[in-house]
Amino acid sequence: MNAAQLLPVFVVGLAGSVHCAGMCGGIVTAMSAAGVPAQAGRSAAAAHRIVEYPLRRSMGSGVRRNADVGHVLAYNAGRIASYMTAGALAGGLAGGARNMAAVAGVQMGFYWLANLMLVALGLYLMNAWRGLATLEQGGRVLWQRAQPVIGPAMKTLMPADTAAKSFALGALWGWLPCGMVYSALTTAMLSSSVADGAAMMLAFGLGTLPMLTSLGLLGARVQRAMQRRGVRLACGLLVLAFGVIGLARAAGGVTPEWMDMLCLTPNH
Repeated sequence: MNAAQLLPVFVVGLAGSVHCAGMCGGIVTAMSAAGVPAQAGRSAAAAHRIVEYPLRRSMGSGVRRNADVGHVLAYNAGRIASYMTAGALAGGLAGGARNMAAVAGVQMGFYWLANLMLVALGLYLMNAWRGLATLEQGGRVLWQRAQPVIGPAMKTLMPADTAAKSFALGALWGWLPCGMVYSALTTAMLSSSVADGAAMMLAFGLGTLPMLTSLGLLGARVQRAMQRRGVRLACGLLVLAFGVIGLARAAGGVTPEWMDMLCLTPNH
C-alpha cells in the first residue's frame, strides 16, 4: 500500500472530524483540572459527556500550557492506537475471510461496501440521512455490556492529570460507538491485511487529529465553528464525493489510475 492510497482515508478523517466536534467535543473540553466525577459506567451517552479532557483550566503559565499540549497529544495518541488496533483486526479478519472463501469477487464486495459507507457518512455529516445512527445504537448496546469492565477502568483514570492516564483514557475512548469510525473500519477491511488495516486507521486517526487537538486546546470556540451548517455541508459533500467517485469506479465508469488519489482502491 502506498501513500496515495492512504490520502483519501486521511481526508475522510479530516472532513469527517466535524462530526467529532458535535458528538465528542464535550469529551475534549469539559473535564476540569480537579476532575469530573466518573460516571462512565452508566451508558455510552454518559461516557460521551463525562470522558472529557482536562483543559478547561487556567492557561496562565508556560509550564501549564506545555503540560496541556502534552496531555492532549497523549490522549489522542491513545485514541489513534485503538483505531489502529481495530483496523488491524478488521483487515486481518477480512483477509482471512477472503482466503477461506477463495472467491475473487469478495474484495470487490468490500470495495462496494466501503464506498457505500462513505456515501452514508457524507449524508450523515450533512444531516441529510441518519442511517449511520442506527449502527451507533448497535455499538452502544455492546458498549453498555462492557461497562462492568470499562466503567471502573475509566474511574481509575480520572482525573487524567498525567500523560500516562491521558493515553489510557484516549485508548478507551477510541472504542466508543461512532458511525464515522465504523465507516473507516469498513475501509480498513478493504485492505485485507493486518498491517494495511492498521495503516489505514492510522491515516484516518491523523486526519481527525487537527480537529480534536484544537478542541482540546481551544474548546467551545472550535466546537461552535465546526457545527455551523455551511461547514458541515461542505465537509459532508467532500466525503460524499469520495464515495460516489469510488462507486463510479467500481461500476467501471471511472478508471484512470490518477483516480487512486480520489477514491479508495482495492489492495490487490
